[in-house]
Amino acid sequence: MVTFIVLAAVLALVGVALVAIPLVRRDPKQLAPAPWAALGAAAVLVVGSAILYASWSKWSWHAEPAADSPQTMVAHLARKLERDPNDVNGWLLLGRSYIVLEQYPLALRSYQRADRLAAGKNAEALVGEAESLTLSDEAALDGPAGRIIEQALVLDPNSGKGLFFGAAAAVRRGELPLARERFTKLLALNPPQAIRPILEQQIAAIDQKLAGESVPASPGTSSSAPVAANAGAAAVRVHIELSPSLSKSAPDAAPLFVFVRDPARPGPPLAAKRLASRFPQTVELTPSDSMVPGRAFAAGQKVQVVARIARSGNPMAGSGDPFGEAAYLVGKDGLVNIVIDHLTP
Repeated sequence: MVTFIVLAAVLALVGVALVAIPLVRRDPKQLAPAPWAALGAAAVLVVGSAILYASWSKWSWHAEPAADSPQTMVAHLARKLERDPNDVNGWLLLGRSYIVLEQYPLALRSYQRADRLAAGKNAEALVGEAESLTLSDEAALDGPAGRIIEQALVLDPNSGKGLFFGAAAAVRRGELPLARERFTKLLALNPPQAIRPILEQQIAAIDQKLAGESVPASPGTSSSAPVAANAGAAAVRVHIELSPSLSKSAPDAAPLFVFVRDPARPGPPLAAKRLASRFPQTVELTPSDSMVPGRAFAAGQKVQVVARIARSGNPMAGSGDPFGEAAYLVGKDGLVNIVIDHLTP
């Protein structure tokens, strides 16, 4: 808009010059100079054109300014907390915001600050710490994240996220009855409709495992066969190639991460794999590759598959990391090609 106004002003000045200069120029062969007529003509041109444009233009002069980006709003919140560092709710909000932006180390620091201010008595702060640790490294559920979750559930036994991550930690420890109890309790808390099928699948899978442990399988069969079959039906298969133009930007020692994401829901990937950077290669991901148990993709779901070479070795995207992506309809699309031909800004 600023560029348009500048150009309009320049054109108006040109128009004024074309009309006014002949009126004030002294030429013996012409009529006497008419400075007042020149001034009047200039005023009519400038003021008249401004009034006409304001009247006839469809531009909304009183429109509200565009909303800030999420990153800008988070930066504003961080600066506000610098001025008021004892605002527990502000630190919790900042932690949630960093989770959405997938900046898990910063989220962890925010939740830890809230936890210290609350003297270890705020369940949301504890759950946020565990979530940040888990999303950075799922193995944290076997250690610090799992311990923090148990502390949070003591403070708030009905914490939705606490029950979810607590159930996931119990699954990893092999405590299936406890995991089932927590998933069932979470299901009874009336979670969003998009979450219910995931919880029901987890409970059904646990029931199958418990039944398989109590009833010996017949020779030649496996108690996990139904689960494997369902996983195969929901598989995502991609053929990954590296663009020759980016071969120098992709060190051989850098790992390749392949993520399955839900484009409609920000947050951790639905599935992920870490592989060696060799090209071309074909990769298959299933719900068993979920980073967090209970958050997986299903047949019929539209997802986004991202293949990224992590030059730093970190699963978090870094500037200059080569990547490629493709849309995928689970259960319908077969082998889809992905060409790594972009660089992360």
